Amino acid sequence: MPVNLPIAEKDQPLKRDLDLLAALLSDTIREQAGAATAEQIEAIRQLAFRYVQGHEPEAGKALARSLAILDMPTTMALVRAFSYFSHLSNIAEDLHHNRRRRAHKISGSKAQRGSISAVIDDLIARDVKPSEMLALLGDTLIAPVMTAHPTEVKRKTILNCHNALAELLTERDRSQMTPEETRANQEAMERVMLTLWQTREVRTVKLTVQDEIENGSTFFRNTFLHEIPRLYQDLEDKFSEMNGEAIQLPNFIQVGSWIGGDRDGNPNVTADVMRYAVSRQAGVALDHYYQQCLKLEGELSMSTRLVAVDQALSELAATAVEDQTRKDGEPYRLAVSAIASRIFATALEIGTFHHELHDVAHAAAYKNVEELSADLAVIANSLKAHGAAKLANGRLRRLQRAVSVFGFFLAPVDMRQNSAIHEKMINELFQQAGLEEYSKLDEQSRRTVLLRELASPRPLICPYDVAYSPEVQQELDILHAAAELQARYGEAVLPNYIISNCESVSDMLEVAVLLNDVGLVSLAPQVRSKVNIIPLFETTPDLRNSGKIMGEMFALTQWCQLLNCRNHVQEVMLGYSDSNKEGGYLTSNWELYKAELTLVDVFTAAGIKLRLFHGRGGTVGRGGGPAYDAILAQPAGSVNGQIRITEQGEVITAKYADREVGRRNLEILVAATLDASFQPAIVETDEVLARRALMERLSTRAYQFYRDLVYATPDFITYFLEATPIKEIPNLNIGSRPAARKNTTSIGDLRAIPWVFSWSQCRLMLPGWYGFGTAIAEYLAETGDDGLALLRDLYADWSFLQVTISNMEMVLAKSDIAIAERYSELVQDQAVAARIFGRIKAEWQRSVDAVLAITGHEQLLGDNPTLARSLDNRLPYLDPLNHLQVELLKRIRGGDDSEELRHAVHLTINGVSAGLRNSG
Repeated sequence: MPVNLPIAEKDQPLKRDLDLLAALLSDTIREQAGAATAEQIEAIRQLAFRYVQGHEPEAGKALARSLAILDMPTTMALVRAFSYFSHLSNIAEDLHHNRRRRAHKISGSKAQRGSISAVIDDLIARDVKPSEMLALLGDTLIAPVMTAHPTEVKRKTILNCHNALAELLTERDRSQMTPEETRANQEAMERVMLTLWQTREVRTVKLTVQDEIENGSTFFRNTFLHEIPRLYQDLEDKFSEMNGEAIQLPNFIQVGSWIGGDRDGNPNVTADVMRYAVSRQAGVALDHYYQQCLKLEGELSMSTRLVAVDQALSELAATAVEDQTRKDGEPYRLAVSAIASRIFATALEIGTFHHELHDVAHAAAYKNVEELSADLAVIANSLKAHGAAKLANGRLRRLQRAVSVFGFFLAPVDMRQNSAIHEKMINELFQQAGLEEYSKLDEQSRRTVLLRELASPRPLICPYDVAYSPEVQQELDILHAAAELQARYGEAVLPNYIISNCESVSDMLEVAVLLNDVGLVSLAPQVRSKVNIIPLFETTPDLRNSGKIMGEMFALTQWCQLLNCRNHVQEVMLGYSDSNKEGGYLTSNWELYKAELTLVDVFTAAGIKLRLFHGRGGTVGRGGGPAYDAILAQPAGSVNGQIRITEQGEVITAKYADREVGRRNLEILVAATLDASFQPAIVETDEVLARRALMERLSTRAYQFYRDLVYATPDFITYFLEATPIKEIPNLNIGSRPAARKNTTSIGDLRAIPWVFSWSQCRLMLPGWYGFGTAIAEYLAETGDDGLALLRDLYADWSFLQVTISNMEMVLAKSDIAIAERYSELVQDQAVAARIFGRIKAEWQRSVDAVLAITGHEQLLGDNPTLARSLDNRLPYLDPLNHLQVELLKRIRGGDDSEELRHAVHLTINGVSAGLRNSG
């Protein structure tokens, strides 16, 4: 199935890879499904290309007729074929991005935007001294945080096949191969393609949290454990070169995780699950160190006949538990062997390995990671002392950094729970202790009693003879497990506690009181805080109230005492998903921006350092979009070297499954944080205040228009439930978390992820643009050409508006109003469908018109040819999947509830998600 697209010379290798993968897939289909099926799929593919790329209406009609009459076996083959091509396109495009970046570096061209080199060069041009950058990095935390939110529809088995194909394509791309090697490579790809075709694409059972933990650990094995040490090494070398002396950077990049600690709405996360998450992560870290030591043993073969080692190295070598005569005169090998034995013993003691090796059974486990770091330093220092610094600067240096960054726990796990659960816990604990009826107290009274309990040495939790409700007991077990895990692994293993739906000061004090009872927080007899207590402000009212809440927190002497134990840093998490679901795209972005402005002022006045944690999803409707631009669009003063960002679902795979792509995305986070931290402060001139007032006006109107459709139109919920595959998505088994907080059909109770995911599937992407068109149209109707000129000036000058509109433009380009109209055919009451879809279609057109008018583009993505090309490549495969999904949903909702039919629908969801990439 060759791809026949006009393509630039620099993109010819991409076309070559796409053609190769498509041909391999086509041959596999012909071999496995038969020539007749393969020819029918090819005929439909040709119609799709003529319709999508040739804009032939008749081809579109013929395509619809062909899809409607397919029998089930051919339907399944077609869905799988077109789904796989979307996946294969992603593989080829990621490889091409790597190829283009390498070519750019090899050519010696100016560093690319988004690279650390480009940012450092730019900062130096802005008179920022390297010493100032180093000072910032000395007090910096940059943390992508992996969550288990369910938008990744691909199985781990399928991802492994994708990785294998990517490696084989890379092998072809980077080496000159003999005919025999080329043939072997081709045959290997054919085997992987056959495996893919004969492997079940979607899960038949629901994911457990343990499955999510295993899946998450894959990205550490594949990418983070290797690339983060290399990134530090490259940064240190660059700063050392600039400074003329060796520079050692502190650990400021740290990948975090919610998997196994986030129990908000997920009753499957228990104390034992959290213990498993930490233990399993520890096993991954220790296994990596052990394997690296085995490789070091092979590399450090120096003989005492040729080099003189220092006393510390000799003493370390003497502790090796193996038969030392085998490596007589090779002290480095013995020293590394001693370290490897202790690493293995540590793993046995922690319980992450479940077997023993003969030669390490008697080694002493490391008491802490500092002991391991000290042993590695002994080897490095001895190497440097006899002129072998180059050897110390390779694998050993990277291992030292890995141990320093990942410790014995791999990734800090965040705990998260909803404020309503904490209130219930406190109320029940008070009742059992014979104290006030907490639920009936007003806010001020709650603060008073919570501060009393926080200062009291008397435990609130009764250890004996008290039967708490199952829900409260499960939460108490988790708190005790957190204290136990910190005692075993150190405070860094569980450093954060996030409060979802935080609406008041008492919501934060409740968590402090609960942590106080397990010894993680205290005011008396000693002030101690082993955990960051982090409010999550999600809804529009909460975002507006965030500054007031934090100001009142900082007015509490007790809270400031606790922050003194945390280096005067208070983290605040901002939620993108719920604010979008509640108020629409424009309002969500504007309210987040205003909240950040307010928080910067409140924190500055209190002398407290602000760290923002951005709860972004993959799709634009949940805060997604290019990370570099998103970070630069933050208000001045809101970054300052401190930023955490969630990475979710299929976005984790897209960013970090490939090692080179992962390195690039980590570098982007560092570069953007550096850049944003040195942005000049905003002077609130009349012009700045005027543009904020304009944005407030536009946001208010967009909010009203969005709310009128989503929350004030009686039949809208019916339209949503029937015109999208929302009912089928929960059966995809893509996560351990329920799709809704409650068993209702309320939009308010539906989780933001399936809300956005469903609109993506029907190609409307409504959460990413609805309301914007009307807000702009009404403003321009009043202000005319002057208003348009002002909006264009703001778009050119204001990064917030640039990013907001750029992301919306991407969403609108991925939407398809004609396909969305086909989904409206699924609504039983067609009068309702016509009325609601008519409103949506009109607003979609107004939004497209508004984006084009403000950007000056003749068509969507006019300034993003890379994404436009990507969509051109995949739409001929994506659009038929949508049409097929509609036909299959009609059959299911018409009464054919066969397992085969449901499986086919799930395959279409899989394929559409792959084609859109950032869909959840």
